[in-house]
Amino acid sequence: MAGVRWPPEESELLPPRQLTTADLISDDDRSVAADSWSIKSEYGSTVDDEQRHVDAAEVLAGGNFPATAAFDYSSDKDELDASEVEASMLGFQSYWDASYAADLANFHEHGHAGEIWFGVEVMNTVATWTKNLCANMPQGWNAADDSNFKTESCEASKDLSSWRVLDIGTGNGLLLQELAKKGFSDLMGTDYSEGAIDLARNLAIRDGFPHINFLVDDVLETKLDKKFNVVMDKGTLDAIGLHPDGPVKRTIYWESVSDLVVPGGLLVITSCNNTKDELLQEVEKFNKRRHTMQDLDQGAGSEPSVFHYLDHVRTYPTIMFGGVAGSRVCTVAFLRN
Repeated sequence: MAGVRWPPEESELLPPRQLTTADLISDDDRSVAADSWSIKSEYGSTVDDEQRHVDAAEVLAGGNFPATAAFDYSSDKDELDASEVEASMLGFQSYWDASYAADLANFHEHGHAGEIWFGVEVMNTVATWTKNLCANMPQGWNAADDSNFKTESCEASKDLSSWRVLDIGTGNGLLLQELAKKGFSDLMGTDYSEGAIDLARNLAIRDGFPHINFLVDDVLETKLDKKFNVVMDKGTLDAIGLHPDGPVKRTIYWESVSDLVVPGGLLVITSCNNTKDELLQEVEKFNKRRHTMQDLDQGAGSEPSVFHYLDHVRTYPTIMFGGVAGSRVCTVAFLRN
């Protein structure tokens, strides 16, 4: 949660590498899965509570989660002590494959788009805020050419059609549709779940956005060979952190996304499992780690930080918990140096 860290439900924590289907479809897990699909409260949901629990139960029952689910993720390389990590079914690719298979079937049968991660209001806020952030980049920043980004005027950067945008963990791709409505046109969404990409493509074509590109790709082992002016992450870092090997995977995440953003480009992260300050601390640790590696390779130098904080959304509703004010979600933008 952003600003407020809610204690995890015991049922959300999975015994490392000893998972069974029966464990995963308990009543508590149905509730965890349903609640995790949509941050409700102030933001609302596209599905009522009863239907969300039914959908979650069907997905989990048909998921065929293996006992070694901790190694389902395609980028697992090294074995870690999973007992040191609080895991959730949402950290496994098998969960998302089953979830999007159900969403895709539901789309073909009823035309439904599926659940919107964090809700419609947050998605619209992220799209509008990102548009305004890009349109008001400092004078001299050219979104179309990262090798010459100090030579163009501010007016040129307001032509959002020249911005290359990547949405990692795109899911049903609806965030990209919202960005297209705001004036962005060079748009790509990636997800490691083939079902998610099939659903996103179908929705984009149906809704009149055939120009949006979608590709099956794992951000932790990305095959993309180009960089983007804006990289969006709405819940992907959250899901990565819920894997038993989450700490290592988060380290890989930062290395990967740093190679996907052009110098002078933006990384926009929306999270419900991290506060703004926690994301800033994680970025600072990554910067220090990168500096240490560079010092070992090249000797002490004055290389700038890879990412630095630029801005964050300040309009999300706030709540009080334990005398501390915070919001249920945060969106933070980092500038790639």
